[in-house]
Amino acid sequence: MSKLKLALQKSGRLSEKSLKLLEECGIKISNGTRKLKAASSNFPLEILFLRDDDIPQYVEQGVADIGILGLNEVLEQKKQIETIQKLGFAQCRLSLAIPKEESYNGIQYFEGKKIATSYPEILSNYFQEKNIDAQIEKIGGSVEIAPGIGLSDAIFDIISTGSTLLTNGLKEVETVVESEAVLVSNNDLSEDKKDILKKLLFRINAVKEASESKYILLNTPNENLGKIINILPGMKSPTVLPLAESGWSSIHSVIKEDQFWEVIEKLKNEGAQGILVLEIEKMIL
Repeated sequence: MSKLKLALQKSGRLSEKSLKLLEECGIKISNGTRKLKAASSNFPLEILFLRDDDIPQYVEQGVADIGILGLNEVLEQKKQIETIQKLGFAQCRLSLAIPKEESYNGIQYFEGKKIATSYPEILSNYFQEKNIDAQIEKIGGSVEIAPGIGLSDAIFDIISTGSTLLTNGLKEVETVVESEAVLVSNNDLSEDKKDILKKLLFRINAVKEASESKYILLNTPNENLGKIINILPGMKSPTVLPLAESGWSSIHSVIKEDQFWEVIEKLKNEGAQGILVLEIEKMIL
């Protein structure tokens, strides 16, 4: 039986999040983090633990069939691979930053400047789009110290919280790319492996939908049912059950995480009581 080969970053936050996603998908990996290769005991999946910047090349060459890595690496390396799906974790951004004492009045600031980065392809494309002529200095690590030691006038790097910039006397001025973990695929998978990938995506989507949603239960007087139902459409429509107390009903529904507080406020305003909110483990649409 065919096995789908999945390339993961061998260590770090992205690796941990990827393994957690597989676990939530019900895929068991035995001692995965201690080996360069591991197989699932209950799903036709083999894991290869690699450097993140090697994953695009290995997927392109078919050494791995699919991979999970940051969108930033996909964009930088421009390999012939397909981005299948964004996964909603390991979010960060690639931004331009300058010394905090410098005044910034727009992208023209970088004309004629030297910028240090580990992502020269992304930055070069961005500057071409903006008609900026700048010198790009590629360096492998510790990009944020480059202006302080006179290597560059500015930097282009991954930023999560911005605390490293502040420590090195820098400030973020332009966001170029919003990145997150993505699932990528070789362009020439066999039919067997496409079927396995389809099953994997089904599980991933069930976990992802659940993580982005909340299950909500509430009580409401029957005279307010119409207004409450309009606020809570649910996946198709809310479930409405009569309560033991005459004239009252219980409503069960699902709402999106990013709409949560706005919806709760509307429900309270329309007389909803006893609102109970629960995490969802899996959600099959």
